[in-house]
Amino acid sequence: MMLPKKDPRNYLVVFSQFGYKLIVMVLVGFIGLGTLAGCGSSIKNQIVVYNGQHLELTQALASGFERESGIKVKLESNSSVVLADQVISEGKRSPADVVFFENSPELMVLEQKGLLAKLPSSTLVQVPPQYSSPSSEWVGVALRVNCLVYNPKKISASQLPTSILQLANPMWKGKIAIAPSDPDFLPLVGAVAKEYRAPEAKAWLEGLKKNAAIFQSDEAVTVAVNNGSYSVGIVNQYYWYRLEKEVGSKNMASKIYYFPAGNIGSLENVSGIAVLKGSSNYKEAVKFIDYVVSRTGQEVISGDDDFEYPARVGVEPNKSLTPLDRVHPFTMSVVTLGTDQLASNLLQQIGLL
Repeated sequence: MMLPKKDPRNYLVVFSQFGYKLIVMVLVGFIGLGTLAGCGSSIKNQIVVYNGQHLELTQALASGFERESGIKVKLESNSSVVLADQVISEGKRSPADVVFFENSPELMVLEQKGLLAKLPSSTLVQVPPQYSSPSSEWVGVALRVNCLVYNPKKISASQLPTSILQLANPMWKGKIAIAPSDPDFLPLVGAVAKEYRAPEAKAWLEGLKKNAAIFQSDEAVTVAVNNGSYSVGIVNQYYWYRLEKEVGSKNMASKIYYFPAGNIGSLENVSGIAVLKGSSNYKEAVKFIDYVVSRTGQEVISGDDDFEYPARVGVEPNKSLTPLDRVHPFTMSVVTLGTDQLASNLLQQIGLL
């Protein structure tokens, strides 16, 4: 079976106490950190975007914006966690104008550090306020939902858990695949800790460590469940759709399961975008963000093979996706979820990072 397209976010991350100081072990080719510092936003009619979103999606958005505006977009792509640490290290000297991250916690930490610029109200009103910064410093772009991918040949739908916390029970030993070093796992851990408090989250992670096989990415988890190596895997929903696109529906032995009654296992995640306070191209950067959250930009998301939900109301998602009003995801405010610090600390304590 073929693997999904390689993503520049596939890497092993080891977090320190702060949660953003890290060591990166490269697992697939991507634009390295060394290329980031040499880029400048001082070039006329060009903005630099630190991109933690899926590269194909951001390239499509950047191309559409360039055609419409005549402003060139230079992308520097890596994990959002890596790029957040990069921005913190660079401070006001950062060559980036815009940060486009896949999850809200990385944006919240930059907001708390005072590194983001205020966005105009005309930009913010294009997306429901619950998907954006409480201080008007970033705006939501796309949504994704945590889920289980499961293999019906290994387990029936009636045997699936009704709560993600149940996966810590001994009955699941040897049946689960997880990717704790994938950035998409962090918000889920953080949400569990905020909803049930840290001791319960720690006990859940201890159970997962005993029960689960560890992979480096959600892509790898999805493949392992699809090929029958494991019964279930914790992923974000788009990884299953991306694999289906890659290998064809006839080669998909797995299915998606959303937890019922808004259980936290189906957490809704927010991807967002912001202008750095140190940018010398604020006007051009805002134009890019306006394009991304405009109907045109949001239709790029719904028409793309990235399989995320547009954040803008009235733009239908990719037809392959189950509508959000049928998924009934668990929602947590970006303020309550906060940064990834608590999640990364817990994962370190348990030895999953």
